[in-house]
Amino acid sequence: MLLCAMSADAQHTAQFYATSQGAVVARLLRVRLAQIWPQATGLSVLGLGYTSPYLLPYLGHARVCIAAVPAQIGTARWPMGAPCLSCTTEEDALPFPDLSFDRVLLVHGLEAADNARRLLREAWRVLKDDGRLLVVAPNRRGWWAHVENTPFGQGQPYSPGQIGRLLRASMFRVERRDTALYLPPTRMPLVLRSARLWETLGRTLAPQLAGVTITEASKDLYSAVPVGATARRRLVFTEAG
Repeated sequence: MLLCAMSADAQHTAQFYATSQGAVVARLLRVRLAQIWPQATGLSVLGLGYTSPYLLPYLGHARVCIAAVPAQIGTARWPMGAPCLSCTTEEDALPFPDLSFDRVLLVHGLEAADNARRLLREAWRVLKDDGRLLVVAPNRRGWWAHVENTPFGQGQPYSPGQIGRLLRASMFRVERRDTALYLPPTRMPLVLRSARLWETLGRTLAPQLAGVTITEASKDLYSAVPVGATARRRLVFTEAG
């Protein structure tokens, strides 16, 4: 297991997930993510941003599982008991070869990026041709994007349409959309205990108020290849692999 540490933002995020509120949030989001990526047996998985709470289900099943935290977010620590190495990297210069990963999970990364398109282009570069990217970002219309004492209230929130356009501009094709986190951004124990009920009611009655948007995307290989250059591109990728 390798943990790549990409300021105080990561420490703040870690402190949030150490609270009862953060634990409930992580549990709710893991349920939604598991419906899209139920398992990663034998796959190579990269987490970008602050992803350790969401990579845990894949530990022990994935062939490789790496959490990379961008430098502008700070240095994060893997949960106690999980063997790791730590290093520092930049969002636009990931220290991995081309076509390295089957899955790339981006959480608490897009909204904090200095240059979101460069981050996504790096994700495109290290993702295998048949791989999948999963982007979790604060929903600009949701409650959580306007509460600054949580990680979801930091940085740039996005609407689903904005994420779709950003992904297309970065040579990805949107495959699936979802939403999650209808729980109000409060630490009240009574509300936290009824988190599942809030999720059920929110998806039915007020889907536009979701705390996060979830977008799965694949590489749009045709947009990356000039007309007539297919044979040359295949040769280059074969050599890189």
